[in-house]
Amino acid sequence: MNTFLDFEKAVAEIEGKIKELRHLSDTGDLDIADEVGRLQTRVERELRLLYGRLTPWQKTLVARHPDRPHTSAYVARLIEDFTPLAGDRAFAEDRAILSGLGRFRGQSVMVLGQEKGADTEGRLHHNFGMARPEGYRKAVRLMRLAERFQLPVLTFVDTAGAYPGIGAEERGQGEAIARAIETSLDLRVPVVGVIIGEGGSGGALALACANAVLMLEHAIYSVISPEGCASILWRDGNFAQTAAEVLGLTAQHLRRLGIIDAVIEEPLGGAHREPARAIDRVGDALQRALQPLLHLGGGDLRARRRQRFTAIGQAGFG
Repeated sequence: MNTFLDFEKAVAEIEGKIKELRHLSDTGDLDIADEVGRLQTRVERELRLLYGRLTPWQKTLVARHPDRPHTSAYVARLIEDFTPLAGDRAFAEDRAILSGLGRFRGQSVMVLGQEKGADTEGRLHHNFGMARPEGYRKAVRLMRLAERFQLPVLTFVDTAGAYPGIGAEERGQGEAIARAIETSLDLRVPVVGVIIGEGGSGGALALACANAVLMLEHAIYSVISPEGCASILWRDGNFAQTAAEVLGLTAQHLRRLGIIDAVIEEPLGGAHREPARAIDRVGDALQRALQPLLHLGGGDLRARRRQRFTAIGQAGFG
């Protein structure tokens, strides 16, 4: 059953009529094919209109859609022979970051990604994708392991931000994130990252310091959430929509600034409507980004990655 967002009311009504017609057809001899076809055409037209002019706040809602595919779905479809690797070898296993070894279209890779969970139990299990220090320290450990065995690193970014709890701060949350960023920039193997949902704050950047940063069409990526920005600037969370406008968090805006390298088109109506198709498109984009990097030396990879990030903002954002 589809979960509709507030701005999808017209689509919800039409799809409700389709469901009613199909129910009537199941209980009688009605021929509904023509009418259902007309209604499906209306649904596609409405989705094209809606998703062709989404506001930054509406994109934020789409990026957070509960049915949007998460890292575990990408791993299940794109990574063969996936072997999970756990623990930071210092404190604990952080289930907010899914990690392990596998093969991506024939190429052995290390995979790291924030996992939000698909239902209430899963979200609690994975702490809503908000990693603690041990999660980022696990990421550092596995990035170095990948470098040791000359394996490319693929990262899937989907988090509202790092976990802000007292325990996390006591265990050095800021230092752990900084160390993950430092390690990402220092690696001598290819790193390709893709923002699949929310890319929030340093918690996202810790896994997004890559040679190539890709982003789904309706994902978001920013220094802070719209709600957090509104609470700081206006001291009122009701200004979240205004904050989303000024944060420049959409894939299209970030591509123009050179902060990301490519925008991956989503199926009509968002990745949550056709998850398998969306994941396959991400797989194709990852392959296109990874292939040229496999032929570069370690020093060149590191230099290009550092240059990519130090160049951001040099031309100005005006």
